[in-house]
Amino acid sequence: MKGRQISVLASSTFAFTICFAVWMMFAVLGIPIKAKLGLNETQFGLLAATPVLTGSLVRVPLGIWTDKFGGRIVLFSLMLSTVVPIYMISHATEYWHFLVLGLFVGLAGGSFSVGTPYVARWFQPERRGLAMGIFGAGNSGSALTKFVAPAIIAAFGWEYLPKVYAGAMLATALLFWFFSHSDKSHTVASNVTFADQLKMLKDPRVWRYCQYYSVVFGGYVALALWMTKYYVSEYGFDMKLAALLAACFSLPGGVLRALGGWISDKYGAYKVTWSVMWVCWVAFFILSYPQTSMIVKTVNGPMSIDIGINAWFFTVLLFVVGVATAIGKASVFKFISDDFSHNIGAVSGIVGLAGGLGGFILPIMFGALVDLTGVRSSAFMLLYGTVCVSLVWMHFSFKPERETPDVSVPLKKAA
Repeated sequence: MKGRQISVLASSTFAFTICFAVWMMFAVLGIPIKAKLGLNETQFGLLAATPVLTGSLVRVPLGIWTDKFGGRIVLFSLMLSTVVPIYMISHATEYWHFLVLGLFVGLAGGSFSVGTPYVARWFQPERRGLAMGIFGAGNSGSALTKFVAPAIIAAFGWEYLPKVYAGAMLATALLFWFFSHSDKSHTVASNVTFADQLKMLKDPRVWRYCQYYSVVFGGYVALALWMTKYYVSEYGFDMKLAALLAACFSLPGGVLRALGGWISDKYGAYKVTWSVMWVCWVAFFILSYPQTSMIVKTVNGPMSIDIGINAWFFTVLLFVVGVATAIGKASVFKFISDDFSHNIGAVSGIVGLAGGLGGFILPIMFGALVDLTGVRSSAFMLLYGTVCVSLVWMHFSFKPERETPDVSVPLKKAA
């Protein structure tokens, strides 16, 4: 049993890493496409976010199918379905071609809602947080794209990247099939209907977790898609250096999810999520400040003052945010595994949908805000606002629990 657990966890994590790398491919691929087609910031945001839309919308049905049919067959079929659309991107020539193909490529993003319940059911409740955290470390596929994609594009041209990714996805699907396992006891009873599985969505806790996840995961996805372009535009770096610095956010945001699972098991989902939101709140407040030049009239005459964040301090703050979101993503799913252990697939699907939609909407809003205001740091102003909403909601949602007195009676010492 232990050997199967390790095999399932390892093969699923590797598969999710490749799926996430494919899902985030337009974060780098979109830059030469933007130059080729002459896109504005909003159009670039839509291009980068289009795969995220499909990957979000399919999460609910995929999570439910995983509960019913098992994660192995669902994840294998999902990966195979993306191979041809990924390859076809190399032959696209018009903006709408990329958008349509991006919708099909985005199916890879639904792998999270399959892998999470699939992995979780192989482990005992006290170890699920760590197991799901290790699986969730596949988010580091975003950093993998930032390491690999610029080198491929520089050496062979952007058209070669989709061909490489299509081959990688096909090979990964086959490896996953041969090293993963099935267990019929992990599927729900055949008499459980689709409507029965959706009933738990009436629970207000589900929507609360949706909001938290739209910040820690939606914000992570949006920044992973946006930061390479941000470094190029704001600091004038070339694509290789920009992608490398952006990986300082993406890599810890994925890899350290396993640490977040362990911390959540040890200290509880509420304390960890609350701390994560405060860290993000402070970081986004600082990152929101735009590059500013002003003239101050002093007694000795005008004095010029320049206020702004240099690239290195900016990268340090991004790294902090990456660590916080990694831990937060794990803690939110610890909430789910604790509260909905028998319906992890369906609930993780709806929560994943909310997070994915955040990752879809935010890059478009980032681009629109830049086009409207001309201030690139407006992206962080928007994220600052979403974290404020989460902190207020958490405060009032858990306030009754915090104020409940401890009525337990201590045991008397034996005489």
